[in-house]
Amino acid sequence: MTISYRSGISIAELVVYFPSIAIAIFLSVRHGFSRNAGWMFLIIFCLARIIGACMQLATINSPTKTSLYEGSAILNNIGLSPLTLAALGLLSRLLDSINKSTHTFVRQYWLRVIELIVVVGLVLGIVGGVNAASAYVKDGHYQPGTLNKAGTGLSILAYVLLVSATAFTTFSVSHAEHGERRLFTAVVIALPLLLVRLIYSIFSTFTTNKSFNLLSGNPTVLLCVALIEEFLIVACFEGTGLTLKKVVPEEHVEGARMIPSSDSNSYTETQQRPQQQQRGVGSKIMAVLSYTIIGRIITSMMENKEKDVEMQRQEYQVPK
Repeated sequence: MTISYRSGISIAELVVYFPSIAIAIFLSVRHGFSRNAGWMFLIIFCLARIIGACMQLATINSPTKTSLYEGSAILNNIGLSPLTLAALGLLSRLLDSINKSTHTFVRQYWLRVIELIVVVGLVLGIVGGVNAASAYVKDGHYQPGTLNKAGTGLSILAYVLLVSATAFTTFSVSHAEHGERRLFTAVVIALPLLLVRLIYSIFSTFTTNKSFNLLSGNPTVLLCVALIEEFLIVACFEGTGLTLKKVVPEEHVEGARMIPSSDSNSYTETQQRPQQQQRGVGSKIMAVLSYTIIGRIITSMMENKEKDVEMQRQEYQVPK
């Protein structure tokens, strides 16, 4: 059994991404599994690369099983989306750090919109990949369809918005906490690598260049224009994550409101005003009721009750 050049690349992916997924899991446990952290998307990406490599290696023993080729091609095609989401997660954490001391031009909901665009593009890429794989089973030719092109178009839009958000964040990054500023450096380093990876997706989707075909393309082109860039991005993000401190959530404790002694009189008057107003309204109502028979009965009962209460106070009053 001979191992082809393409299979050797798959073995190298397994060697690289098994430790990478372990580090990504560690970072997710340490910093949190929320999408704001970004580490969860690194786990998803590493899983996609491991499973895709395993499916490609499985074709050695099952060269006629087309489902293995289809799955490997789909997983290779969607690799850009998790990395973009991871970059957005790191940028979101940076914005949280900046917002502790000042307000940024870039808002968190802007990043949520970009994330939504990436997710929609990812779904279209998966569905389009399944359709293209079905066509490959029939005629033996893998050609991305309309859904793939739409998904790649959304990836281009998301990348442009990510670059814009990063550029606007430049003006506020000095307000971030000292240890969190390296997140900005990691995202800036990843942007040109993401661009090269995006170019590979554009060529593989919008052109008929055989070198960029996901199933029968040139392995060297795949390695140099896609896989190496992906690994460098993962290494950059995980290396940055290992140097970050764990963010402790702030605890908000509600205490009793202290009133200065100089304002105590005004505070007492403020409390007494509603009571005086209520008493004034009550006296007006009783004055109106006194003109009726029922009102006079009620008034006399209340007056007797007030006299009883006053007598009880005098009985319990301790002489000085």
